[in-house]
Amino acid sequence: MKSTYDVIIVGTGAMGSATAAELSRRGRKVLCFDRFEPPHNLGSSHGLTRIIREAYYESPKYVPIIQKAYENWEKLERDTGESLYLRTGGLMIGPGESQLLKGALLSAQLHHLPHEILDSRQIRERFPAFHPDSDDIGIWEPRAGILFPEKCIEANLRLASKHGATFHFNETVTDWEASNGSITVNSSRGIYHADRLLLTAGAWLDQLLAGLKISLKVERQVLYWFGAKSNTRYFQPENFPIFIWSYDHDRIFYGFPDLGSGIKFAKHYEGVPAHPDTINRVVGNEEIESMKALIRRWIPDAEGQLLSTSVCMYTNTPNLHFHISPHPLHERVLVASICSGHGFKFASAFGEILSDILENKKPAFDLSLFGFPGLLPK
Repeated sequence: MKSTYDVIIVGTGAMGSATAAELSRRGRKVLCFDRFEPPHNLGSSHGLTRIIREAYYESPKYVPIIQKAYENWEKLERDTGESLYLRTGGLMIGPGESQLLKGALLSAQLHHLPHEILDSRQIRERFPAFHPDSDDIGIWEPRAGILFPEKCIEANLRLASKHGATFHFNETVTDWEASNGSITVNSSRGIYHADRLLLTAGAWLDQLLAGLKISLKVERQVLYWFGAKSNTRYFQPENFPIFIWSYDHDRIFYGFPDLGSGIKFAKHYEGVPAHPDTINRVVGNEEIESMKALIRRWIPDAEGQLLSTSVCMYTNTPNLHFHISPHPLHERVLVASICSGHGFKFASAFGEILSDILENKKPAFDLSLFGFPGLLPK
């Protein structure tokens, strides 16, 4: 079996599906592989909801890209007729000296983003579900909200299909090689050829790097959904924004309002190392009790019945930013690990950015934070 494509994409989660939609819209012949059938719950792009926020505490350099992502998510909604984003506002809570608060405030000030600084009393008055410490402060970000990841991926895949992309789901890429100005991709079912190759396989990326080492570490993460113990109205979207809470020397947990499946909570990082093929998907009692202790301490009305849990994965780079680079040994291959536990919200922007790079166009944004050194060869 022999086929020729402009670009082969391996991995059609958040980034792969967005890039497939953009490239195919531009008229490129695109073939997409996924070892499962997306959207699925075996990788890093599931769990019903994802946070989107603008006052980016990780670095102000993310802000122009997330602003583009907002535009592109809205465009995807128009193009597909799907509702993909819910604006709830967002609240960053914690000690003023925490990295979360300092970083969010720096981004808000440098980019002149609308925001408010709330003291502990003001947080309780405006959002009675939260019980911050007396010296905690909050940064209120009015444009933050929720993306629906499964629906976002479905929308991008549907758009890519409309523009002619080919999908090989439940088909695993086993290896690839580059020679004579083209790429050969071997899968569990056949051999395929393309001018360019994009590797966006998330937690499976390390298995496809063919000698390139970028020190990716897969981390097991648990998501929890609880019913309210009391005051259920507190947890409706109009009363309970997305939040990120810094506690105990820059440890973080975060959460979402009840959209019908319960109030969602999770810790940020702190997961154990894992392998994507053997990850433990059973959530233990100690993990549940640890999460309940955080809820009991700061959001006590939410400590009701545990409704469900889910396990996903972070694929972390050493500096917890993203990684984007041409493969140093095979320059027609683009490697993209846009994750480290905070990448999904950027997918609509990076679909465009990665497409530009694959077409040898200069990206519209500063990507130096992600190690991007240059374009692919013509």
